[in-house]
Amino acid sequence: MAVEAKIEGKKLIITCDLEEPTPSASGKTLVVASTRGNMKTSVTIDGKPLIIGLNAYIYK
Repeated sequence: MAVEAKIEGKKLIITCDLEEPTPSASGKTLVVASTRGNMKTSVTIDGKPLIIGLNAYIYK
């Protein structure tokens, strides 16, 4: 999963690839984008790397 993050002014902009909808572990939703856990980005805040955990889904 390609995820890009950047800061523009006071906004965090996250861009990620969409995937073919696949059932979640519970089967209640269809996942269309996910980092599959936490992911370190190249963005830093106060000198520390920003970590992102992303899940985007739709209901069945």
